[in-house]
Amino acid sequence: MQNSLRFYIFATFLKKQTHMKTEQAIFACGCFWGTQYQLERAAGVLRTSVGYIGGKEPHPTYEAVKAHRTGHAEAVWVEYDADTTSYIELCRLFFEIHDPAQTDGIGPDLGPQYRSEIFYLNERQRQEAAQVIEELRKAGYEVHTRLTPASTFWPGEDYHQHYYDKTDGVPYCHIRVKKFF
Repeated sequence: MQNSLRFYIFATFLKKQTHMKTEQAIFACGCFWGTQYQLERAAGVLRTSVGYIGGKEPHPTYEAVKAHRTGHAEAVWVEYDADTTSYIELCRLFFEIHDPAQTDGIGPDLGPQYRSEIFYLNERQRQEAAQVIEELRKAGYEVHTRLTPASTFWPGEDYHQHYYDKTDGVPYCHIRVKKFF
């Protein structure tokens, strides 16, 4: 009897896992180390990857992006369980972990590769991101965040992935400040 109960529990777990509704999002807001650190700890986030998007150069490297030769932004790709969290909730978190009033830089990280930008994957994401921006503006916040159709996301080098977890550090410029209540 106990073995059949274990099997039922395991089969139920597998069923939930295989029917999970996953979606993706791409956010850029300064140094991708801190952005990834904050986003990957959100409820419902399954996987993240740091990388580059928004420029013209294929297969960009960190050095080329940093030298402003590619037009790319440092960004974070997110895969999430849409039954646990929503795109709107992730957008709200995105805006709470940086200052969207800055242009071409976040905190001490300056340059166009550190811009605030949401790379939407479909029209629903564009509309929902615009809705969150409007919420912020109505609350008195200045927002310079760009909304851009997603192009190719180029994963960053391995040494950048989950940087703060590898180094036992915490972000110095991505501190969460509640803006939505």
